[in-house]
Amino acid sequence: MNYLDSLNDAQKEAVLATEGPISVLAGAGSGKTRVLATRIYHLIREGAPPETILAVTFTNKAAREMRERVRTMLGDDASVPFIATFHGLGREILERHGSVLGIPRYFSVYDRDDSERAVSVALKALDVSTKELSPRAVLGRISRAKNSGVRASEFYEKQGRSGFGNRIVAEVWLRYEKTLKEEKALDFDDLIVLPVKLLEEYADIRAAAQERWRYLHIDEYQDTSALQGRLTNLLATKHKNLFVVGDIDQTIYTWRGATIENLLEFDKTYPEAQTIILERNYRSTKTLVDAANAVIEKNKNRKEKRSTTEQGEGEPIKVHVAPNAEFEARYIAKEIRRLMQNGVKPEDVAVLFRTNFQSRALEEGLLREGVPYKLLGTRFFGRKEVKDMLAWMRLAIDPSREADKMRAVASPSRGIGAVTLGKLAAGQREALRPSDLAKVEAFEKVVTELASASETLTPSEFVRLVAEKSGMKRALVDEGSAEDHERFENIEELASVAARHDHLPGKEGIALFLAEAALASDQDELDQNTKKGVTLMTVHAAKGLEFDTVFVTGMEEGLFPHSDMGDGKRDDEEERRLFYVAITRAKRRLYLTLARVRKIYGIDSYAEPSSFLADIDDALVLYDESYDQTYDKGWIIE
Repeated sequence: MNYLDSLNDAQKEAVLATEGPISVLAGAGSGKTRVLATRIYHLIREGAPPETILAVTFTNKAAREMRERVRTMLGDDASVPFIATFHGLGREILERHGSVLGIPRYFSVYDRDDSERAVSVALKALDVSTKELSPRAVLGRISRAKNSGVRASEFYEKQGRSGFGNRIVAEVWLRYEKTLKEEKALDFDDLIVLPVKLLEEYADIRAAAQERWRYLHIDEYQDTSALQGRLTNLLATKHKNLFVVGDIDQTIYTWRGATIENLLEFDKTYPEAQTIILERNYRSTKTLVDAANAVIEKNKNRKEKRSTTEQGEGEPIKVHVAPNAEFEARYIAKEIRRLMQNGVKPEDVAVLFRTNFQSRALEEGLLREGVPYKLLGTRFFGRKEVKDMLAWMRLAIDPSREADKMRAVASPSRGIGAVTLGKLAAGQREALRPSDLAKVEAFEKVVTELASASETLTPSEFVRLVAEKSGMKRALVDEGSAEDHERFENIEELASVAARHDHLPGKEGIALFLAEAALASDQDELDQNTKKGVTLMTVHAAKGLEFDTVFVTGMEEGLFPHSDMGDGKRDDEEERRLFYVAITRAKRRLYLTLARVRKIYGIDSYAEPSSFLADIDDALVLYDESYDQTYDKGWIIE
């Protein structure tokens, strides 16, 4: 059992606790992924069939990494358990059992862009300007209602006559659901809502799922929603072999439905549960761990734990005050340039910000200094050429999808307009002019050929064939500009991404790839963004990642901690947890920067230092010459 030798006592206890409900409180950098992978390996070594084991985490990237780690431990030819995100789990359940709800085997998944576009069309049909009601706000309202168990028809009955806003949302929701049904599509919320409905209402399906997965592992349990908690408990009810890993101190997603109670009250849901605490941090220096402890211990709504480390004292945390955001960015860029000259790779550096508007000045500062960077948030799967390819692929699997047909005929253009497509959709094929009919038949021939090829080709082969047959390769490479050539490189990268599923040839692998593409998160963009350089991202997007050097910017009261959580309220404990996450992304160096004046909504705003700075012991911090400590950690007076 030498695979246990590298584990500390708490990690080993977690791996060997194979029966019953277990909650593992895992501090930042405490090796929770190693524990999860090793526990899965141990279960299989002890005789549990891999197909009876389920592991759920929060991003495709994390699921892939865990899958590869388990595969490495088991050997390349071994069977690996089902490891996916919650949405991937929902897709799996619906593909197997969704037919009882009228869901086709190969349904497509609307990503956020697709959903917002469908809502925009519905608003336009109701003659409502998107300035009056934004599609994102309407979609958010629909999402909250869905996740509360409310259906579109019920919402319409209750809210359809209670004011302009509610009436429009109700009308839009009905139209949105109709669009999804016509396109044989589900959205993100459906992938959780509908599996819960299936398991609650169909005892035979529930029994089959419980028997299939006897050992459940849920990562990042503090970030599960109430509905995800219900889904988990429905699967775990029979065998109760539920292993959840989480850190209440890293709960930073309550604004999008996460509920801290799932982890806080785990021992109430399962009174027989065992609790194991992982406190040793293998990532960060003692200075950083002590600072993180000092910050998070101010929170009251948490379970007691205190991280320790044996990584050495490390460098002090550096604090810099700039006159404004532009000078803050210039300081960061110059400091990164200095680090690079001393051998630090730009890929080992992250610049974190609390809100997206901060990125503009930071980008300009890095450009000025010639520091290479990549901005997380420019979604690979949201790029036009990539979405065009995905539309072609979905159309090949199911030629009846009108939205994909509209996109494919224009990518590249075939001279088939909306009027022609409208006549086809209305069954008026005989009304087409001969020239238009010839174009339509040529297009349909390509779709038919691709549909046939999708039965046998691997996903990566299929991507390359679609690029060829659709004419996109010719348009972007043979006839395109230098910029078009770069766009085609994204299509080539798409084939590389699809190759992850080449072990499942034909429609099964292609459908799995399409589903993962729709469910990609910001962190998944790191895998697709092959550009080298410093990573710029929000603190939220950085969760789960680690870097040698981290800059946390905008350390000003009202910005971080943020004064408004989007609903006019400020959750001080969540903001503190977010700062804890920011600190613990760093392995060796941490910089905290702030500006005395920051332009917000075009107005210069004078700021005070973040109250979080006062939580960190002065012995851990190096204030540079920009900071005047004679004013009780206040600004320099010039």
